[in-house]
Amino acid sequence: MAVGFLFPLMAQEPEIVEEVEKVEAVEAVEAVEAVEEVEEVEIVEIVEEIEVEVEVEIEEEEKVEVLEGDTTNIIGRVEVIETPNHTRVSLGKNEVIIVEENGDTVIVGLGSKGISIVEDGDGVQINVLDMNEKKSEASKHRKKKFKAHWAGLEVGLNNYLTPDNSLVLPPGEEFMDLNTGKSWNWNLNVADFGIGLGTNYVGIVSGLGFEFINYNFDGQNSIMKEDGTGNIVEYVPPFAGFITKSKMNITYMTVPLLMEFQIPVGHHDRIHFSAGVIGGLKLWSNTKIKYTEAGDKSKEKNKSDFNLSPLRWGVTARAGYGGVSVFANYYMNSLFKPGTGPELYPFSIGLAFTP
Repeated sequence: MAVGFLFPLMAQEPEIVEEVEKVEAVEAVEAVEAVEEVEEVEIVEIVEEIEVEVEVEIEEEEKVEVLEGDTTNIIGRVEVIETPNHTRVSLGKNEVIIVEENGDTVIVGLGSKGISIVEDGDGVQINVLDMNEKKSEASKHRKKKFKAHWAGLEVGLNNYLTPDNSLVLPPGEEFMDLNTGKSWNWNLNVADFGIGLGTNYVGIVSGLGFEFINYNFDGQNSIMKEDGTGNIVEYVPPFAGFITKSKMNITYMTVPLLMEFQIPVGHHDRIHFSAGVIGGLKLWSNTKIKYTEAGDKSKEKNKSDFNLSPLRWGVTARAGYGGVSVFANYYMNSLFKPGTGPELYPFSIGLAFTP
């Protein structure tokens, strides 16, 4: 009997196992579905949170302001400008997208690159563009500003004329004779200001400069103030005959007022010429004598105002090409104060170099 009872149980055992496996499979599927439902809920919640944050950010920070015309400005972000021929999208100070329509040509720029689409009778042509080159070409056609020719460096020679416009000094004033080849004039014009008169070819010019004058005396002498009268007279030092150089140095601050005209020559340079008045304010002056005595080199220096006119004015003219020009200055008031020294009218000629 025991054996007979056992056989039926063994026969039923596979069916029980199959039932258990089915139950376990169903439970596993339900568990997976539950996990998926949880993940979906979490994803939906995350998306909703992002949408809420974006909406809040747009509401608080990216307020859209519609300006006059076809300009839309998203404050602090993007500016869109639409005209009949252009659509420009700018991000901050940088143009990001540019769309230009001109007849049968459409240009689309993205940053520094772009493409042009041209429709004509032969079909459609597409070309790649460098937007930086396009901008530089456009800038060439912009109206140029008037450029003055004053600031720079000038170098020339000094001398002076008598009241009858002669280089020959009258008797008693020969001690003022100069060695013109060694009487240098250096001008450092540090700034200029040009105002075009409705064009970039004609304008008014002013500025600021410093004039360094060197009068190199031709004889074995210098000058001094005479005791008692204070007038300028000849000074003959005890070592006369051994003088190697005797000169007077004067420094002025200068301000011009010129009318300048320009004529284009070629693509870049121009012929320019100007004329006007120039004023000067004396800053300092001195005399210096270099001499050799008994083989020893020595020098004597004397600082004084030497009765020089503290203010002076004159006429000036200059003409040149590009950055090089010639200049000439002639002063209408005497080198010395009236009645205190020889009546002499300074002038200088030379070359000017402007950037």
